[in-house]
Parts: sequence; C-alpha cells; structure tokens
Amino acid sequence: MLRPTSVHLVALGAAAAVLAVGGCASPDKPAAAEPIRIGALLPLSGGNAPSGQADAAAARLAVNEVNAAGGLLGRPVELVIKDDACDPATAVVAANELVAAGVVASVGGFCSNATIPTLKVFHTAGIPAVIPLANSTDLLTPGYDSVFLISGTTRDEAEMAQKWMRELAVGRLAVVDDGTSYSVSLAQSTATAVGAPGTGAAVTLQTRLSQDADDYGPVARRIIDSRADMVYFTGYYVEAGRLIKDLRKAGYTGKIMLADGCIDAEIFKHATAAESEGVYGTSFPMPQFQPGIQDWATRYRSAAGVDPVPTTLETYDATALTLEAVRRAATTDRRAVRDAIASTDITLTTGPVRFSTNGSRKNPTFVRVQARNGKFTALTQTKPTS
Repeated sequence: MLRPTSVHLVALGAAAAVLAVGGCASPDKPAAAEPIRIGALLPLSGGNAPSGQADAAAARLAVNEVNAAGGLLGRPVELVIKDDACDPATAVVAANELVAAGVVASVGGFCSNATIPTLKVFHTAGIPAVIPLANSTDLLTPGYDSVFLISGTTRDEAEMAQKWMRELAVGRLAVVDDGTSYSVSLAQSTATAVGAPGTGAAVTLQTRLSQDADDYGPVARRIIDSRADMVYFTGYYVEAGRLIKDLRKAGYTGKIMLADGCIDAEIFKHATAAESEGVYGTSFPMPQFQPGIQDWATRYRSAAGVDPVPTTLETYDATALTLEAVRRAATTDRRAVRDAIASTDITLTTGPVRFSTNGSRKNPTFVRVQARNGKFTALTQTKPTS
C-alpha cells in the first residue's frame, strides 16, 4: 500500500510526467516523420485474450497521452502490438516481428512460458524488455542485463503466500500447478517455504493438472485423499474456475487459495459465485484497491470504454516507465535506453519502482483478496518488500 505522500506523487506526477515527456517537442518544429516504435507482446487470442486486450488498451493509453502532449524527443510514438497467444512458439515469431519493426524497447509479457523464449530474441537485438506481468524466476536465469520485471517474482509471491497461510492456520497444504514456467516456479517456491522447519505446516500433495482439460475430478479426488486443509493453485483463471467447480463437486470443504494468474473476474465464468465464495487469492495491485489512482482509472475508462482489469496497472506502468526512460536517455539508442530503465526511480500507479541489478523489482507489492458474492474484495494488505 502506498504512503499518502506517494499517492500524492501518483496523482500529481502523472500529468507532470506526460508534460515532461512531451516537453522536447517544439510547436514550430514539426515532429519527424519516423516515429519512435515501442513493441508489446500480449495474448490477444486464446484463453487469456480478455486480459491481453485490456492490457493493450493500457499500453495505448500511455502512448496516446505522450503523443497528445507533443510526442517524445520531437517525434511521435508508435505502439506496435503483436499477439503471443501465451504460446512460446507464437511468441518467438511475434518477437522477431517486433525486431524487424525496429522497436526501441518491448513492454509486453503476460505468460512466463511464452515470454521466456522471447528474451534471447530481444537480447540478441539489443532491445530492452520491460515485462509487466510475467514473473517466473526463470525469466532471470539467463542473466540478461536488459530484462526488467515490473511485478514481483514468484519467489516474492511465495513468501507472502506462506506467511498468509500461517496466519490462516494451514497445517496441510496441497499445491497444484499447470506445468508452465510461472506456475511451476511459484508452486515449488511455495512448497519450499511452507515445508521449511519451524513453519508448523507440511505439503501433503504436489500435483499438476493439464491446461484446457474439461474435467479436473481426478485432481480433486487426489487433493481430498491427501487430507489437505488448503489447496493453492498457481495457474491461470480458466483452469482455476474449473478446478474450483470440480473440488466443490467432489465434496472438498477445505480452504482454496489462488495465485495472481487466477485473479480476474473472468474466473466467475468458469465457477459460479456460490462455488467461488470464500476463495482466497494472492494478487498484484488491482485498480479497484489501489489508492490514489482515481484519475488514472477515469482516463482508462474514457479511452477504453470499459473499467480497468487487474493486469492493466502493470502494463500501463511498464509503458510509461519505458517512455520516461527514452526521454531521460535523450536518444533512441537501445543501450542508452536500457541504462535509463535500469536507473529508474519513479512512482507510478503500482507505487515506487526501482530495479535490483538482476532486473527484479526492489519493492514489489502483493494484495490479499477474497471472492465474495461473485467478485474479488480486498483484505488486509501486505507492505512492499524492502
């Protein structure tokens, strides 16, 4: 949660940042014909398309605000969006298309599984990648110095989840992943944290389900047989809804907790409000719970014609941060832009943003939510990690 002073910076700083970014344009000097191109890989098709399309609107909002203020370095900004469908092969093709388009930086990345193979493409081309949502620790494994994560890593989320589970007196935990990088990374980090000596808890089951399956009854029965008093699912909202439905159908009466990839209103299309009632969730900052962003939410709603969804803040911030870095670099040289991103110290909609030397965010914030009456509501929040 932001301190009151930080909230003030978000409210007042947004307009100032836009003016500062556009300040290089001169009214009697027309913008250069060649735009500054920023790329974004987002899932515009497939099961995660609703979130990807909302995120595309957030990225466009950041770019349009800069262009409305006169452009960047005396030039217009063009957002080049490609569909990665949360599929690794599709994502690699799309990343190469962004390279061919001459983008200065990339501000996309929703599913870790699809984002990871694109990093080599961008690294080879010298293109910095500011990743709004993908958060597997596998993103940092190659050691590229041009990868920056807006959201906390799966290790950060696991630590918060374990602390919350302890407060909820969880003694026996079942952890379920979907086989993708983010999901496996978070599941393993959580199992390690929960199973550490002195936690008073044990992992009684670690299992995996298949994405897009119609029936998770066998997984539900294994969870019940493990006598777990909580199940933590680390995948995405389509499978989460179906798993909840099958757990209820099988008679599971324990607690259910979902990871950040599941926290979206779309989940209630796959599990009813009654089936989802009381389900806990660990999430990135969400627009409806983030203080001091009412003006931003109004701007998003006006531009997109719909309310912002849980993932839009991070995508907007990734784009705004990158544009601000180009302004500070005073050049479109990719290495100089990379260096400006690395030195970022700015307050945006998700709070203060600074990066560690490995590209992870120094101060990630996660929120605790619970499903009530067919929507997610905020519970007592955690403080940013130091």
